[in-house]
Amino acid sequence: MDPESPAPPRPPAAPARRLLPLVLPAIAVGVVCALVLLGVSLLAEQLQDVLWETLPDALGVGRFSSLWMIVMLTATGLAVGLVLRAVPGHGGPDPATTGLVDAPMRPGIIPGLLLVTTLALAGGVSLGPENPITAANIALAYWLGRRAAPGAPADLWLALAAAGTIGALFGTPIAAALVLSESLASQPGPGAFWDRLFAPLAAGTAGALTMSLLAHPSFDLSLPPYSGPHWGDLLSALLIASAGALLGLLAVYALPVAHRAFRALRYPVLALTVGGLVLGLLGALGGHLTLFKGLEEVKELAADPDGWSAGGFAGMAVVKVAALVTAAACGFRGGRIFPAVFAGVALGFCAHALVDSVPPALAVSCAVLGVLLAVTRQGWVSLFTAAVLVGDASVLPLLCAAALPAWLLVTGRAQMQLDGEGKALR
Repeated sequence: MDPESPAPPRPPAAPARRLLPLVLPAIAVGVVCALVLLGVSLLAEQLQDVLWETLPDALGVGRFSSLWMIVMLTATGLAVGLVLRAVPGHGGPDPATTGLVDAPMRPGIIPGLLLVTTLALAGGVSLGPENPITAANIALAYWLGRRAAPGAPADLWLALAAAGTIGALFGTPIAAALVLSESLASQPGPGAFWDRLFAPLAAGTAGALTMSLLAHPSFDLSLPPYSGPHWGDLLSALLIASAGALLGLLAVYALPVAHRAFRALRYPVLALTVGGLVLGLLGALGGHLTLFKGLEEVKELAADPDGWSAGGFAGMAVVKVAALVTAAACGFRGGRIFPAVFAGVALGFCAHALVDSVPPALAVSCAVLGVLLAVTRQGWVSLFTAAVLVGDASVLPLLCAAALPAWLLVTGRAQMQLDGEGKALR
């Protein structure tokens, strides 16, 4: 390089006076996002108690008998289908075509979307709340923000709502920062990367603190502490994470096939009812722990890691993946992260049951990492979630190593999201 040639210009640093006005809107958006999530979650929990405890007890039917699971999931599919047909906007676009963070929907769609999300969560559908709640919060923040501050960039409200919701979902702003860093880092714009992350991080912090203070969420499975890496653990980590990635890819490649099958039924109400029936049959096959979004159910698995055989854990992992694919393909609104976590946890315990010298914390975290990499294609959030579940920083070096072959398996392949024609995105 010519020593007299001018140095390339650096991006101008945004002054503090440009960032400070974003703090209050970010905090407000984060708090509201957390309250929306909390409200839907509490309502779903109350309805779940009625559907799975009060009602079967009154009828003299076993709460999680095969008959009740089949009846309840089928009824949930029918109810969601009827609501989607009746509400404005029909709950938004086909959920098989949406990701975690998408363009804002029309505000009129949101009440119906939240209603069917509540029904699905309470009815035992194997989907989490993250996608529809994020979509609802993005729509509300965008609509209100554009009216309150029309001069602000439109993308600001999308980033604030996404960060606030993700922060509330995981109970920490780090998750929001990691998710958004993958998209913000590739976007052109003035200022340093942390200048662009400043307001979303504030929203994520507000959402996480609101949820933590009101609901005290915890992802720690309280597994036996990991004693530290050994040479044998490295091989185990690589194999288990790769197996998790293959299990996740099974869901990815099954989604368009299942989606075509349900679209062939032509009528959304029929598709959701049939989907509910399939979910009920899967629940009867895999047991009641394979129902619902999976966050509380993984804690039951972790509380008794020796309570099932390797085959039992493997069966639950496969059933959960099948339930996730079915629910996503037939039209239920919901997210895929939490069900994928359950499948990974079950697969990790399967590995530990097969080779008891593999520490449970290592097996579970690596399996969750592999499944999430395949299902989400978001490396940071996959690593973060896997590490948070075991609450032990000593697994991080092995997790980073395990992520490498798992990523090689999933990169460039079909994603668990479809386009308008039902073909998998790449």
